[in-house]
Formats: sequence, structure tokens, C-alpha cells
Amino acid sequence: MKRAWRWLALAGLLAGVLAALLSSAAPSRPENDFHFSILGDRSGGTNPEVYERVWREMALLGPKFVINVGDTIPGTNDAQAAWQWAEVARVWERYQQVPLYLTPGNHDIWNETSLELYRKVSGRPPYYSFDYQNAHFTVLDHRLSRELSDEQLRFLEADLKQHRDRAPKFVFFHVPYWLVFLKLGSGEFPLHRMCRAYGVNYVISGHGHDFVRLERDGIVYLEVGSSGAGLARRLPGGQDFAQGRFYHHVWVQVRGPKAHLTVKELDGPYGKGRLFRTELWGPDGPRFDPADPARAELTAEPASEGK
Repeated sequence: MKRAWRWLALAGLLAGVLAALLSSAAPSRPENDFHFSILGDRSGGTNPEVYERVWREMALLGPKFVINVGDTIPGTNDAQAAWQWAEVARVWERYQQVPLYLTPGNHDIWNETSLELYRKVSGRPPYYSFDYQNAHFTVLDHRLSRELSDEQLRFLEADLKQHRDRAPKFVFFHVPYWLVFLKLGSGEFPLHRMCRAYGVNYVISGHGHDFVRLERDGIVYLEVGSSGAGLARRLPGGQDFAQGRFYHHVWVQVRGPKAHLTVKELDGPYGKGRLFRTELWGPDGPRFDPADPARAELTAEPASEGK
């Protein structure tokens, strides 16, 4: 009888060890499993209906939150700023179930008075960071200067050091001054070196009202265009889309340390509803036929962006 109990105990121990081994070998569920939306500029020739339509589309996708790239109000006038914020807040109230993170633009903050109003409206300082699941987001205050200030670079470095182990990492600020360094220079500038050192995956800006995507050392740089701001002079022959001049928002799916970014153009009357993955947009524009983005998608292998 004692021998039988010993065998039973040994069998139980072996079963436990086997279960533990199988459990450790099984793929674990990714720490990240969510999606969010990126909202482009609204001010600078504002079209309120476009902005409202973009919000409607984003909300129907059920994002965990929305983050913008700046320039929400026309601004630059202290006497009009409060009612301009009140006007756009009426749109936000319809979708208050969706948290909104603001990035300051040059139309949002232009002096100390507008800074205090921005703090009140946004509920946050002009630069800050936050986590969602295992992803990390840093929002900087870069509105007018040619490069990020020393203060902003110090804040960014301290923030990235503190969140070194999180992935993916996103950095947001308004003016895409990185365009000059990546298009005309070597690409070796302080922001890029810092992002490379601390594993930043995406640097996302606005301001220009055009969609732009560049990549350097595995870091994706995006200029998200208009979500209601005025578009540049119309071009003949339907060339606007190829120049990045179309109303849109960006839908971001985050799974584990990877992210999938999809651009959605508005449907008529303000667009053709084109949908494409951001990696299919090159330095010179779309790598697909603007008349039929699906043609490239149907022949491409599944892909994700980020490191």
C-alpha cells in the first residue's frame, strides 16, 4: 500500500512538472491588444463639417482613446479663444466616452493667456506622457522654433529612460521640423539619436496639412494631415491625393510590441474613402494606384510597422 502511495505521489509530481513545462512553452497573450485613433489638424481654413465627420468615423471604430497632432482652434486672438474652444468642445461632448489627448499647436498656444486656457481645456500641461497597457506615449510642446528646445529634449530623455522597457513608444509634437533633416540632411540630429537610443518606434507631427511618411533606422516619422484644416491649392488631374492633400485620420492597432497603422480618407462629399496601410506610402507619395489602393493590398504580404 505504501509503495502504491509513493507511485501516486511521484505521478502527481511529474504531472505538475509537465503542466508547468507545457504552460511555459505555450505562447503568451501579448501585453498590448488595443487600438486608438490619430486626429489631424483642424485649424487653418477650418471646415467644421469635415472635423465632425472625422470624429464620427473614429468613434464608430471604438478606439480606446484619440490623440491629435495640434492646431484645434484658429487661435492667435485672446478675445475669441474661449468661444473657439467652446465651439469645438460641443463636438467632443458627443463622443465623451472616448478619452482625448491633445498636442499643442501654434494656433492653440501663442502667449501666456492662451497657455492657461489650453491647460484648462485640455486638463493637462502642454507636455506630458502616459501609458496604455505596455505602450508609452510622450507629448511634447513644439510649436514655432526650428528644433526642439533643450527643455523639451531633457524632458523627453528623462521620460524615455524611465519607460525604457515599454513598447511600442510614440512621440507626438506639432511642427515636423524633422522633415528637413530626413529629406535634405544626414538624419543625424539630437531627436533622432535619442529616439534610436531609447527604442522609440514612431514620431508623429502635424502642421503641414499633408500626409507624409518617412523612415530612418527603423523609426517611422509621420506628418498626419488635415482632419478639418484647409487643404492647399487644388491640383489639376486629381493629383491632390498623391501629394498627401486629403481629409483623413489614422487608425492604429497595437498588438504586443508592434503596431499596424492604417490611413482612412473621408468618404464623399469630402473624399473617396480610400484606405491604406502607412507603409505603402513612400517618400514620394503612394506606392499604389490612388484609383485602387486595394490592388496593392491584395498582392502584399501581411506586414506591421515598428521594431
